[in-house]
Amino acid sequence: MTDGITWLAEQQSIAFGGYHVTLARGLGTEALAARIAASAQWSKRTVEPVGELTGDGLVETLDSEYGDAWDGIGLRLGVSGGWTFAVAYGGWFGELRDDPAISEGGAEVFLLEYEEENGKPVPPTFHYCRDGRTVCSFNLHLDDSWGNGQVAGDPEVADEVKALLSAEGLPDEERANREVHRTTLGVLERHFGLALPRALVLEAPLPAVLLADRGTSR
Repeated sequence: MTDGITWLAEQQSIAFGGYHVTLARGLGTEALAARIAASAQWSKRTVEPVGELTGDGLVETLDSEYGDAWDGIGLRLGVSGGWTFAVAYGGWFGELRDDPAISEGGAEVFLLEYEEENGKPVPPTFHYCRDGRTVCSFNLHLDDSWGNGQVAGDPEVADEVKALLSAEGLPDEERANREVHRTTLGVLERHFGLALPRALVLEAPLPAVLLADRGTSR
């Protein structure tokens, strides 16, 4: 029995502002952190270890380093149940791309992201990348609030996900967004075997790094 990922649908499930979670097979923590750093959209970033920290501890470190946690980005990293995971803190919004290059070399990478406090509003999103390609992606509200609400990707993957969502009665415009969010996470959890250890993420010290900004990437 694992914690799965449906708990991410809870309000402020990890931290204020939303969640940015990466789950990977075929990558260690150092490689995953380096690839996430390389996915930065507007700046060149380097990985700087800062010891083992809780989530609150990493936010305090970001505050101390940058004056405001929102001005920096940090990751807490771990391994559990065959998955390598990375959880982002600070001002990751709009900076870390859903770049399929993160999965190059035969890796499988699942990105789950939700800008919970963004008033536009931005729905939670899912991206599954394999060996350098995006093979399935969609917004977890299954609506058109932010781009296309359809499941996209390779037919053999996307069609299976669509069928499973349909079996849950989705899409359904009458359902509350949080219920749809939780249900879609449950479908992904069961279909892909995704799991994120809640107690480790919320309570335990984990290896932490800063993604230090070393200048513009353009």
